[in-house]
Amino acid sequence: MKPETLNRNYKKYSSGFETWDQKVHAETYLLFPDNISSSLSIDETSLSQGELYTIITNKKAKGKKGSLVAMIKGTQSKDIIEVLQKISADKRLTVKEVTLDMANNMELSMKTVFPNASLVTDRFHVVQLAMEVLQHCRVKERWAEMDKENEAIKQVKEARKQHKLDLKEYADNPEKLKELLGNTDESKFAYKQEILENGETPKQLLARCRYVLAKKKECWTEYQQRQAEILFKRYPNLLSAYNHCLAFRNIYEELNVNAARLRFDAWIKDVESIGIKEFNTLANTVTNNLENILNFFVNRSTNANAESFNSKIKLFRANQRGVVDTPFFLFRLHKLFA
Repeated sequence: MKPETLNRNYKKYSSGFETWDQKVHAETYLLFPDNISSSLSIDETSLSQGELYTIITNKKAKGKKGSLVAMIKGTQSKDIIEVLQKISADKRLTVKEVTLDMANNMELSMKTVFPNASLVTDRFHVVQLAMEVLQHCRVKERWAEMDKENEAIKQVKEARKQHKLDLKEYADNPEKLKELLGNTDESKFAYKQEILENGETPKQLLARCRYVLAKKKECWTEYQQRQAEILFKRYPNLLSAYNHCLAFRNIYEELNVNAARLRFDAWIKDVESIGIKEFNTLANTVTNNLENILNFFVNRSTNANAESFNSKIKLFRANQRGVVDTPFFLFRLHKLFA
């Protein structure tokens, strides 16, 4: 039997897709109120061609059957609220905690639909913002080195061009031409890259130190320790940014909400002292989301299960060679996870 024939017959006769009670609105939303629990996660994922779906999952199901609570096309808060309000108020009031990222639409939706729930901003999204600021500082230094290199090459080319013009001018004066050639410093016409102690150019160092900045000092290899020594000696601003980012990451080692609040407040005040504009943006973001960020320290809940669930969807999509029939694809997801 041809694979196409088998697939067609499975879809039409064996799978139960034709009599599925959610087939009519499957492409718009899926809803499984019985899978609701006191602890939920919300995230978005792309099924195909950039089409985003918002997914609400049950943490207690641990990515297995009963995980999928709702899957809603789009990310607008009004659409999410409209679908989730189809769940009875009694069930919605049993939700005590929802983990999410810093998207305002998700926060508004969860506050409206689950009024008793504590909203927890995922720690990995917050730390990722700090890491992006640090990497932005690194990239900015790399662009500055590239500008410096291009300017040096330009000056060398101009000197070579001027030298050729001088030679042409004294072409009829052999003595002057000989004197000019004798006094020529050939090094002026050849660009020489600066080589650092470890054999890298500044541009190469800034490109390759990405993983040095992403790790804590105790996790550096011997080669990375040498890289860091050269990097921070040459670019003290990167050392300040690295230490400030490290201090931010270390706050999440606190076990007490009040202690974490004090350390966040102190970190935000210290931002002004280092004089890096990008950290001001991060500090403002943390200030605006501080209460949700601090909720992490109550149960130390993260959005890792939602990210894991997204990975499972992407793997399933890859195994199916993409999404051709969206409703049938969602039907098969519901069979696996709902």
